[in-house]
Amino acid sequence: MNTNLILYHGSQQIVEVPKFGIGKSYNDYGQGFYCTESIELAKEWACQIQNDGYANKYVLHLNGLNVMHLTKGEFNILNWLAILLTHRKFDISSSIGRNAREYILSHFMPDTENVDVMIGYRADDSYFSFAEDFVNNTISLRDLNVAMQLETLGEQVVLLSEKSFKQIEFLEYEIAGYREYYYKQAHRDQHARSDYANRKKNLQQLMEDIFVLDIIREGMNNDDPRLRFSIPK
Repeated sequence: MNTNLILYHGSQQIVEVPKFGIGKSYNDYGQGFYCTESIELAKEWACQIQNDGYANKYVLHLNGLNVMHLTKGEFNILNWLAILLTHRKFDISSSIGRNAREYILSHFMPDTENVDVMIGYRADDSYFSFAEDFVNNTISLRDLNVAMQLETLGEQVVLLSEKSFKQIEFLEYEIAGYREYYYKQAHRDQHARSDYANRKKNLQQLMEDIFVLDIIREGMNNDDPRLRFSIPK
């Protein structure tokens, strides 16, 4: 990984000095400073309402920071999902879903205690609904992996520790016009749902898919090669 990352934070405000210890605890990865490496995505995030916003630009100095990258190396998508289950409120509609939640948390939750920076998927709207569907045994692991790739939502980079906040430097900002980016965000979400709904599977694919109930019944753990195989390269 490079020693520096150029990051963008979409906001209704210009944020020259990100402050540690504020923010919502029920965001994807808990309380932290949420950024992206894509200025276009930052501009969409800046326009959650019909007002112009700002894409704040920073450089994050990674030297000495413990970075957990959830879409690379030893991790699989269930590690990401376990972290999401810890912080976000899921609509769990069945006993299978409740059992799945407990199983995922007990078998796939990575050790995040000393993590300074976390990188992983962002669970916006439709993408969060895909995660809910998997926990409720409605879609397969393959489905979830495919869904998270739709519309190139990209990854978010989250500063979690006080140390990481000391190593981010504000550079500049760009204005995000809501007339463009508010509607771009809505279109991205709508198109992801439509694209996913239009994907068809034959019977053989369905028979080969792994559902959360299969993971529980077969006692799969984090090092099970069937889980790693399901992650698209």
